[in-house]
Amino acid sequence: MPKSSLLYYITDRTAFAPDEATRQKCLLEKIAEAARAGVDYIQLRERDLSTGALESLSLEAVRLLLELRAENPQMATKLLINSRTDVALAAGADGVHLRSEDISPQEVTAIWRKTHVGTAAPGGPPARPGATAKTQIPSRPLIGISCHSAEQVRRAARNGASFTVFAPVFEKKDTPSGKTTGLAQLREVCETKIPVLALGGITLENAQSCLEAGAAGIAAIRLFQENDVAKIVDEVQRLMP
Repeated sequence: MPKSSLLYYITDRTAFAPDEATRQKCLLEKIAEAARAGVDYIQLRERDLSTGALESLSLEAVRLLLELRAENPQMATKLLINSRTDVALAAGADGVHLRSEDISPQEVTAIWRKTHVGTAAPGGPPARPGATAKTQIPSRPLIGISCHSAEQVRRAARNGASFTVFAPVFEKKDTPSGKTTGLAQLREVCETKIPVLALGGITLENAQSCLEAGAAGIAAIRLFQENDVAKIVDEVQRLMP
């Protein structure tokens, strides 16, 4: 197991408020809270938004994280956009999170490199779209990928993903009778040479069992979104041996 666990906040603005303006305001506040608390990755997973609306929200999130990094250069939180490589590049995000049926990590990397080279200014670094002239598009994207079987985890490793999210490990509140992978399968996939984060019904009570099974960290929506993120981060890191 790593010396500290990786923490991945997956967003769901629809849980915040009935009106869209308040939802987005609350979501950006939670993103700032998560970044300040030391969450490693944040996935903007607002799948119901149109391309334009998702890009606009992504730009706001990127600008917010840039401001926080300016205040605290040690802040290392990375922003990933769910499934949309084009939006991630347009907004200047750090990478993408792919569904199991999405394009491959190699395809994302090829698109990213082509755009990275294409945005380079003569004699200077590549400008980061949607951000400021002083920032850059990462030369390589951070690529997470959702997996639900050992074969999918192995394929993600072969195809160059940065990490995988394995789910659902436990039953979730909204699908108590849904099929789960369980700790035994989590332990099996964690033997693959790629960081595996546990997702699905993760709580402070069962997070330690995931880490003991070999998970590099945990991913969650409610655990972060419904609680004081700093306290969650502190409690999870305390679970490390």
